[in-house]
Amino acid sequence: MAHKLTDTIIKSLPKPAKGNRISYDKSVTGLGVRVTAAGGRAFILNYRTRATGKERRYTIGSCDDWKIGAAREEAKRLKRLIDKGEDPLAKLEEERDAKTMADLCTRYEERHLDAKKKRPSSVVDDKAMIRDYILPKLKEKKVADVHSTDVEDLHAAISKRGTSGRPARYRANRVVALLSKMFSLALKWGWRDHAAGNPAKGIDRNTEAKRKRYLSAAELESLTAALTAHKDQQACNIVRLLLLTGARRDEVESMRWKYFDAAEGTWAGVDLDAGKWTKPASTTKQKGWHEVPLSAAAQSLLAGLLAQAQGELKKGEKLSDYIFPGRGGKGHREEIKTQWRELCIAAELVDVTTLANGKTKVTPNVRIHDLRHTNASVLVSKGVPLTIIGRMLGHSQVSTTARYAHLYDDPLREAAELASAALAPVKPAPEPTPEDPEPAGANVIPIKQRRK
Repeated sequence: MAHKLTDTIIKSLPKPAKGNRISYDKSVTGLGVRVTAAGGRAFILNYRTRATGKERRYTIGSCDDWKIGAAREEAKRLKRLIDKGEDPLAKLEEERDAKTMADLCTRYEERHLDAKKKRPSSVVDDKAMIRDYILPKLKEKKVADVHSTDVEDLHAAISKRGTSGRPARYRANRVVALLSKMFSLALKWGWRDHAAGNPAKGIDRNTEAKRKRYLSAAELESLTAALTAHKDQQACNIVRLLLLTGARRDEVESMRWKYFDAAEGTWAGVDLDAGKWTKPASTTKQKGWHEVPLSAAAQSLLAGLLAQAQGELKKGEKLSDYIFPGRGGKGHREEIKTQWRELCIAAELVDVTTLANGKTKVTPNVRIHDLRHTNASVLVSKGVPLTIIGRMLGHSQVSTTARYAHLYDDPLREAAELASAALAPVKPAPEPTPEDPEPAGANVIPIKQRRK
C-alpha cells in the first residue's frame, strides 16, 4: 500500500526481522523506500523497460543523503528517460562493469602471451612493458574511455624519461605498438566501440636509426680468443653457433636434437646425419617452419657437443632433448646477457665513457643480434645473392634482407681494383696524327693477313 511519504515518516519506518521491506510513495508511482534488517534506508524506483517490459529496480541513493522532495524529482527525471526508451539501470550496470585497462592487460596476457604462440623473449618483453609503463599510467582507466591523447602523453613521457630515468625513445615506440595490438583485440572482443576506433593508431613515433653493426675480421679474431678463454663454455658455444648459423638467440638456445614433432607430424631439430637444422614454427619469428643446412664447422661443433653430453651421462640417465639444457636439466638455457658483456669486455668490443662523478662506464658496442648481421655481411662479401641470404636467415620479406645490399659495394669495388691492377701494364695508345696515321705501339694486323 502506498503512503504519502515524508522525511519524518521515513525515519520512523520499522525494520523488518530479516531481509528488507519497501514502502511506496503515493505521489510518484514506483518511488519507494527500502528498509533493511540492519536499519539501512534508501530510495528506490521500480519501473518496466519499454523494450522488453522487464521489471527493474533502480537505487536512487541513501535516505541520509537524499530528502523526499529531491528523491521525487530524481524519480520523475528517471521516468522521463524510461518513457523515451532508456534503461537507467542498464546504463549504470554497463558503467559499473565496463572493462578497465587492467582487465585488458590481464586478458591479453592470458590469451596472447602463450609461449607456443610467441617467442619466449617477446613474452618477457610484453610483460615488462605492461608492468613498467601501461599499468602505472592507465590501469584504472576504462578501455572505452582511452583517447589518442592518453597514448600520446604516455609515449611522450617514456620518450623523455624511461624507467631508468633516461630517454627511452625506442622503448616508447614499442609500447605504442603493443597498445595498438591490445586495442585491436579490445575492438574484437566488444570492449570498445568501433566508432571510437583504436586510439594507438596514427600516433607519431620517434625516428629510429637502423643499426648497421658488423664485426670486422680483427674483431672476430678478438672475440674468438675471448670465447676460448671464458669459463662458461655453454654460453660460448651458443655464441659460436649464432655466428655460424646467423640464427636468432632464442632459436639457438632452444635447439633440440632430432625429434618427431607430433603436432606437425614430421621430424624437427638438428639432424647431424643429414647436415641440416629444421626449426619448428613455434621457435621462429615468422611462425613458420625453417630448414637450413649446417656448415661443416657447425656440424663439427654440434657433433662435439653430442659426444660430450653422451659421455657425461650417468648410468640410467637419458640424454636431454635440448642441446643447451637449463640448470638441473630442466628446459633450455634462456639467458646469456651477463656472459656476453664479459666477452665484449675481454674482446674490447666496448665504449668507455667518463661520468660526471669521475667514474668510467663500460658499455658493449655490439649486441648479440649483431652476430646475425655479421653472418649475413660475410655471405654478402662472398657474393652470395640476397635471395639466398634471406632464405638462410629465414626472412619472409625481401625488404628485410635488402638492408645488406649496400655491403655489395665492397666486393664490387674490390673486383674493380683487381681488374684495374690486371690491366695496368697495357698502355693506352696515343691519338693518331696526320703524319702518323697508325697509333704508335699498336699491333695492327693487315686485313688480308687477318683473313688467313
